[in-house]
Amino acid sequence: MVARLNVSVGQFSNAGIKTDNQDSVGFYIPSNLALLETKGIACALADGLSSSNEAKQASQACVTGFLSDYFSTPDSWSVKQSGSKVLTAINTWLHGQSHQFEIASRGLASTFSAIVVKSTTAHIFHVGDTRIYLFRNNELEQLTIDHRIRIDDNKEYLGRAFGVDYCLDIDYKSLAVQEGDLFILSSDGVHDVLMDKSLKEILSEGVADLDYVSELICQLALTVGSQDNITCQLLRIEQLPTQDPNEVFAQLTALPFPPELYEGVILDGYRISRELHASSTSQLYLAIDTDTGEKVVIKTPSVNFEDDPAYLERFQLEEWVGRRIDNAHVVRTIVQKRPRRFLYYIMEYIDGRTLEQWLNDVGRLDLKTVRELVPQIVSGLRAFHRLDMLHQDLKPGNIIISHDGVLKIIDFGSTKIAGIADISSPVERRELLGTKHYTAPEYLLARSGQTQSDQFSLGCIVYEMLSGKLPYPDKLAKIRTEKHLNQFNYQPLSVFIDDIPHWVDKSIQKSLHLYPEKRYEVMSEFATDLVKPNLRYLQEHQLPLMYRYPVRFWQGCSLILFLLNIITFYLLVR
Repeated sequence: MVARLNVSVGQFSNAGIKTDNQDSVGFYIPSNLALLETKGIACALADGLSSSNEAKQASQACVTGFLSDYFSTPDSWSVKQSGSKVLTAINTWLHGQSHQFEIASRGLASTFSAIVVKSTTAHIFHVGDTRIYLFRNNELEQLTIDHRIRIDDNKEYLGRAFGVDYCLDIDYKSLAVQEGDLFILSSDGVHDVLMDKSLKEILSEGVADLDYVSELICQLALTVGSQDNITCQLLRIEQLPTQDPNEVFAQLTALPFPPELYEGVILDGYRISRELHASSTSQLYLAIDTDTGEKVVIKTPSVNFEDDPAYLERFQLEEWVGRRIDNAHVVRTIVQKRPRRFLYYIMEYIDGRTLEQWLNDVGRLDLKTVRELVPQIVSGLRAFHRLDMLHQDLKPGNIIISHDGVLKIIDFGSTKIAGIADISSPVERRELLGTKHYTAPEYLLARSGQTQSDQFSLGCIVYEMLSGKLPYPDKLAKIRTEKHLNQFNYQPLSVFIDDIPHWVDKSIQKSLHLYPEKRYEVMSEFATDLVKPNLRYLQEHQLPLMYRYPVRFWQGCSLILFLLNIITFYLLVR
């Protein structure tokens, strides 16, 4: 039996001894099971700054904005990506609105804490001096840090808050949760006066009604002298999602593998014309839609993996990825209108050839052609990255070019989806490293990939298109430790191409740096530097030889001195 995430939430908020309640609190538990799995549940609490005349509006904007916008983000985004993007947008809006108010009122400003529970992990976002605690096994742990700056024993001020500055540093952390875990969110009107010991005593009683417990905590804070608004929210994990491996495998194999396909066979309304490609992992067939006459490509799984759940999940995720990416330079996955009786999916047919085939035919491409192709590849990759995905297997064989010059990225078998990675599964998800010669070094060092990892693969392709060779031919796959990285040197394109501009070579070298943090921050900069000279590279080229190539310069000097010593010694002996 599949168990789903189940939580209980209770909350209470009151003005306390003040006239107005400037705190806001809320939560959202999706009734849609798919949304519950891909986004989880969310609780949020905000405390408007009392020095702001619009404190209540600010705290409400934080809570309602987060709870509505978080669940509207793409399901391919990780919780961290979704939460950070939404909160950054809220802060930008609050800061912009603040210009409508007098500076003395501090505009719209608020502190904020939120917790998102997705699958078996809790994700925490925090700014200011609201707090989140975890009560587990009768132990109370504060999970957030108060962003207060103390001047002396009697003076302190808030170091961070929403709406105060255009740039905002948001604390984020994640932790595995257990059934029975109780999270406590509170405003400073509660935790500034209520000792942890008192809070533990209340929580240890194990009262089931969390609304009642929240109110009890707030009333106790008021009793012991709270001078502020009082708000408390409790979230208890009642049940964590679990999946029986047998049930998961049954879901993955709900559709049987297709029968043998050959010319003339009709599969769910698609007439097979011919086989386009076959490998140990899949087959591609050209087919005709019998209803529309449209040419399509059918991708089928390999029977070699019919009992491999990891392979089956990955194959089905390929279609999941394709349906979410809408870009002119990524192959389009077609949504089928007829019932599907077998495991396969449909893609658009592109009349052309792969970049690999093109390079095999012509050897290498001129700079003008490369400049026309690179922006198309960048556009396709950015479509992945905007959805918090990494392609992870970019190579000439996975780039197809139509006869009219339009380039498209294909094959999503190695794509990493951050939002799916957040969900626990009994299926062992093995990290795919991509293809030898095009794989970024960080993958070989068992580190997480990033957008710069796809950029490295693109740099390898650009280098190959221009020179007909690979930048690190057989050395890359041998990397096992970070020390190995220092043994590889980039070979300038000028070795193979006499008229390559220095600044073009330097831009390619930057995209191929062995350390991802030293590559381009965004790939559009790389595409620009291939066309327009980067001033820094031009200035560098004008430097004396000893500054441009210091190692080679001093090696040359040493060689000259060595030869002079030999000649001198020879003359002296003679």
